[in-house]
Amino acid sequence: MGVVFIHPQRIGRGDMSVFSVRPRVVDLVFQLYERPLHPEFFDILAVRRIERPDYEVTIHITRTGHFIIWKNADRLLTELADVDQSFPEDRRPLSYRLRGEHAATVACGGGVTYQMNFQVERLEPEIFLHVHEEILADGHKRGLLHNFQPNHRLAVAPLGYVAAETRARCLFLSTFHTFPEETTVVKSQTLIEKK
Repeated sequence: MGVVFIHPQRIGRGDMSVFSVRPRVVDLVFQLYERPLHPEFFDILAVRRIERPDYEVTIHITRTGHFIIWKNADRLLTELADVDQSFPEDRRPLSYRLRGEHAATVACGGGVTYQMNFQVERLEPEIFLHVHEEILADGHKRGLLHNFQPNHRLAVAPLGYVAAETRARCLFLSTFHTFPEETTVVKSQTLIEKK
């Protein structure tokens, strides 16, 4: 298995600053496309590509969430948790506003199954800080982590974190995005399997 890690200073659109405040969670959507989306549509802050003999996955942490591209010889899937940019709905089998908790399974053809669930948790400030610190500590040990710059030196900076577990014909992703101004954590889990 080959892993390529890219931690860019600036990738993607040049019109947004890394220091910008994140949008509100209610402005975000979780979507699955069975086609590629172009990276220039996103303000990408960190990238990791994992190559396996039977598939490859590219994980992007964006200013507002993540987008992940999984592909094998027959299929390409794009998972998106980001602001709603009103992409065309063709080949988009799944779309949810990031509210509450949702789970879904999509049979993608070619023996590929996509399963996801996400949860939006608004926490008490003390609990939020504890969870935020746990994510930060775990992110330094494994996965892809982006720690945003705080608005001022005493502020808690948002985090974007994606952990990937790869096996033959199977990918499991866990994502965590923190929104300190809302004391909210958005968590998702994704399983992509080729039978």
